[in-house]
Amino acid sequence: MGADPYWYYVPYEEDKNGALQKLRLREFEAGRYYPVMYAGDLEFPLDDLDMAPSPGKAHEAIEEAMEEAAEQGTGSILDLEKTSEKGYQGVAHILNRDDLTKYFNTDKPTRQVIEENLDNVWDDIRDNEGVRGVGICVPVYSNGAPAELLFMGYSYD
Repeated sequence: MGADPYWYYVPYEEDKNGALQKLRLREFEAGRYYPVMYAGDLEFPLDDLDMAPSPGKAHEAIEEAMEEAAEQGTGSILDLEKTSEKGYQGVAHILNRDDLTKYFNTDKPTRQVIEENLDNVWDDIRDNEGVRGVGICVPVYSNGAPAELLFMGYSYD
């Protein structure tokens, strides 16, 4: 299957792990994960959920889907099981102020600033993390306040 990038914007929550779990459940229920569908066929970010394919889940639980796709991963946010201040496989690394400034030249990036700098972020995730199945969590600002969270990562291959 190969490693595929994925990214999702969700409404901001202080509890970033809680936001991740809601997103994982949403994508699981919709069936937007391998082996139900090839996530590489999705157009990210999934801003218009009414237009996104939604074949429905084919497993009783997220863990069951992950077990079936263990060798290559689900190719989706399901592969990130939790958030953490440090990045490692299966985790969405919450970027700190220094990381935000490194990637976006500000510690309060807007969606526009993030999207203008996504190539640098993807390159760093791919090259510096050294493994697939890793991701990051980025607070997205609007009018100086957090408005969204961006979860992004690479699937396993």
